[in-house]
Amino acid sequence: MRRPLARALTGALGLIAAAAPPLAAAAPAAADSVVVGGQPARITDAPWVVALSSRDRFGGTRAGQFCGGVVVAPTKVLTAAHCLGREALGGEPWQLPDFKVIAGRSSLRGQGGQEIRVAGTWVNPDYDSRTNSGDFGVLTLEEALPASYVIAVAAPGDPALDPGTAADVYGWGDTTGSGTYAMSLRSARVQVLPDAACERAYPGGTGVAYRGDTMLCAGDPEGGRDACQGDSGGPLVARGRLIGLVSWGSGCGQAENPGVYTRVSAVPPQRF
Repeated sequence: MRRPLARALTGALGLIAAAAPPLAAAAPAAADSVVVGGQPARITDAPWVVALSSRDRFGGTRAGQFCGGVVVAPTKVLTAAHCLGREALGGEPWQLPDFKVIAGRSSLRGQGGQEIRVAGTWVNPDYDSRTNSGDFGVLTLEEALPASYVIAVAAPGDPALDPGTAADVYGWGDTTGSGTYAMSLRSARVQVLPDAACERAYPGGTGVAYRGDTMLCAGDPEGGRDACQGDSGGPLVARGRLIGLVSWGSGCGQAENPGVYTRVSAVPPQRF
């Protein structure tokens, strides 16, 4: 899905989640998205980025990575709701015996970092899988991560949300939009776009409509840089603050189809 499931940073925004079907009408960028048009990123520069993993469900080739997430408190990880749905997981999250987050590691099969078991999941009760509105959920970890891994979340009205602001999207998703998944963390520089850009691209009708109250529009006006399958749930960061989660879109890196992100400033702070 890119959209909805895990959208890769490169094409996640228009693809389907790693385990979900391709996205004909804009679907979330789910479990199999990566950053398109990006470059290698060091986890030491972005310690708040984590990979969601289940080797039982997705195999060990890429350490079971199927979505991204972001550390918003020592025991809390924010991710996309579509990453936690039955379409992506084949069941309920609690039915995955090895559901973990991989933190502090750039390479999925590298050394160092931590693999921490997920103790609980919460999905936004207002999430609508048909419209992709409210696409967020929270994971509670069995062990606390260092406080230095936590990133601040932008509040409503934060200048980081202004159109034209440079932002970076992170993930282990598809880097080309054609199923070339990354083994190491990547990032792509995009910019926050006016709501009107996504309203034009996704007006509804036969597809999903963009909603500025719960969604954020971002991309490269010239195309070529984007999230993609496998990047779903991963962070969009501007001015050192979390402003969005990779959610959905049509295709990856297409100038006329920007990426759609969950607007985290609309997420109730008490959820963290």
